[in-house]
Amino acid sequence: MSFTDAPLRCPRFARLDALRGLAIVWMVAFHLCFDLNHFGVIPKQNFYTDPFWTVQRICIVSLFVFCAGLGQAVAWRQGHDRLRFWKRWAQVVACAGLVTASSLLMFPRSYISFGVLHGVALMLVVVRLSANWGYWLWPLGLLAILLPQFVAHPFFDSRYTNWVGLVTQKPVTEDYLPILPWLGLMWWGMAWGQWALRHGHGWLSGSLPRALGPLAILGRWPLTFYMLHQPLLIGMVLAFAAMSVNP
Repeated sequence: MSFTDAPLRCPRFARLDALRGLAIVWMVAFHLCFDLNHFGVIPKQNFYTDPFWTVQRICIVSLFVFCAGLGQAVAWRQGHDRLRFWKRWAQVVACAGLVTASSLLMFPRSYISFGVLHGVALMLVVVRLSANWGYWLWPLGLLAILLPQFVAHPFFDSRYTNWVGLVTQKPVTEDYLPILPWLGLMWWGMAWGQWALRHGHGWLSGSLPRALGPLAILGRWPLTFYMLHQPLLIGMVLAFAAMSVNP
């Protein structure tokens, strides 16, 4: 599994863990800047339109989603049963609900109704069910990525339907990860992982330089870090802001 905390008894793929760890570090740095901006600690930045920030967000999410596909390839190869999958999946769904509830408190006008965890939860089911589609995952992934560029309809602009991704305009929300085009990237992660494991390449299973060990440790607990990092960052930023006002 990629977006959940895998039990230690499972064989680890240190390179995959390190790749997840890199995504976590990048995400924490990005959200620290977002929080500093939100609470007025740094000069005002536009995280919604400035390419410097929007491109980073796309890269971070892309890395997480691709790793989710890789993780599913590993789980499929190791023969993880359905009970194990649904147990991990339920954890993601529960955390997605917590994200929605907390965002309602902080951003009532732009709360998160279908963000990263919501999208990952639904895409994991699709990818799991299509794990034995073989090389068809490559063209289907391309289709999923390209379809939103050519197909859009106002029907998909509401909060009840924008999860599909065929929107005519991006919804007003603090986080948004629709099925399209992101399912295509997760499918590619699954396809590439299956190919690498099938042909015995060491890109996933090879050894990791000792210097990257901390990243691999981070990458073992992605869901935990995802859920805890923002409350901790917000607390630190608020404490810093308070000390700056009252030295």
